[in-house]
Amino acid sequence: MAEREVTAVRRPSLIDAVVPLIALAVLIAGSLALFGLDALDGPLQVALVVCAAIAALIALKNGHTWEEVQSAGQEAIASVTSALFILLAVGALIGTWNLSGTIPTLVYYGIQVLSPSWFYAATAVICAITALSIGSSWTTAATIGVGLVGIATLLGVSPAITAGAVISGAYLGDKTSPLSETTILTAQMVGVDPREHIKRQVWTSGPAFLIALVVFFVVGLVQAPDVHDTVSTATELADLDKLFWISPVNLLPLLLLVVLSVRKAPASLSLLASALFAGLLAAFTQRQVIADFIAGQGNVVVESIKATWLTMATGFHADTGLAEVDRLVSRGGMASMLYTLWLIFGAVTFGVLLEKFGLISRLVDPMIASAKSTGRLFFTVFACAFGLNIVAGDQYIALVLPARVFRVEFARRGLAPTNLSRLTADSGTVTSPLVPWNSCGAFMGATLGVSTLLYLPYAIFCYASPALSVLYGITGFKIEKVEPAALDPSPGRSD
Repeated sequence: MAEREVTAVRRPSLIDAVVPLIALAVLIAGSLALFGLDALDGPLQVALVVCAAIAALIALKNGHTWEEVQSAGQEAIASVTSALFILLAVGALIGTWNLSGTIPTLVYYGIQVLSPSWFYAATAVICAITALSIGSSWTTAATIGVGLVGIATLLGVSPAITAGAVISGAYLGDKTSPLSETTILTAQMVGVDPREHIKRQVWTSGPAFLIALVVFFVVGLVQAPDVHDTVSTATELADLDKLFWISPVNLLPLLLLVVLSVRKAPASLSLLASALFAGLLAAFTQRQVIADFIAGQGNVVVESIKATWLTMATGFHADTGLAEVDRLVSRGGMASMLYTLWLIFGAVTFGVLLEKFGLISRLVDPMIASAKSTGRLFFTVFACAFGLNIVAGDQYIALVLPARVFRVEFARRGLAPTNLSRLTADSGTVTSPLVPWNSCGAFMGATLGVSTLLYLPYAIFCYASPALSVLYGITGFKIEKVEPAALDPSPGRSD
């Protein structure tokens, strides 16, 4: 019986592989055309679920069982479990960091130190150093990044460009940090030492970041604030100081998070611990804020518990009558991440179905066969990784599959595996925040409060890094050669 079921399964045709991608393009374009940026609040999620259903129907048509489809769906959800808890913890963190005055304090001090003329460039550098230190682009964006976008709002500079600078810096640090899980995974999948991978990574990441810095610096000089903006900022600073007790003490939750991150505590637990500590701190430092938020219900202890609980659930909300201040601090809560989780579930389920039932390999195999030159091979790897970020909705799939698929081909052509590890990271990791329904793009949009489609043109590093990597392949610059060899197709993993 089992043997008969196996032989009944048919290899997907080229049409089978193309139909889900056409459906994805049509439904996403339709949702954006009909709803604009509001498409991220439900219509885009529906489009991805429908695409997953189409992929499932094609798998059934080719002889796979419904149980296999269900198993693939379960695997998809399991693959983003860690992202789920990180997102919920980030929502709670943003809420309690506003309640405790942590984000307002970052904004208050940041405005006085950072000048609008070099604000974007400084933002990229600050986030790069932070991500390099802790090895996480997500944690960097959820903490320092949120504060910097808040500063941008009060300084009168563009939050969208600021978000692009945050992401550029965060992903430079993430890609070149020995603490980054994506850096370690990329090196492991290709079979190279992580330190050697990072050394090669600098050859594209360094120049790409310099390009981004130049662009951000020029844009900052062009966007010089006028006298009215300066006066308005001073007024908003005074209003912020009236609403919260501003003190360096409020930065203790940030310090705790940095310590936990450096000690490699699990990200979700670190974020949750910092969120809870911020709620506890608020009970001592922001009593009036808590009283106003809870409307004076119960004694101090009860009010503090209720305020922390509510901000972790639905976020902090202020109604001071000061529009800019209210918009800055009224954010967060686990509930604010639910649309993002829905988006990730739909995208990753669709991607896993395409992978499990051979639809992706049906498209990639002809691409490898037609890539005769090294330059074309490099562009094919980029197209595969970026395409997986679009159709699979998860950077890990975009990292693992190209490493798995192209490892043998690179060895056969005498190209050192470090070439592939650098190219895969440049193409898979860095382009993931450019896709609104990718787990990284959805996270960045929800966390920074700036739609992916708005910051997308300004994430300069995310364009420059893969472009340089492909250019190196075309020109032969920094391309290492080894003796051609035939490798086992299975990737070099230690687990």
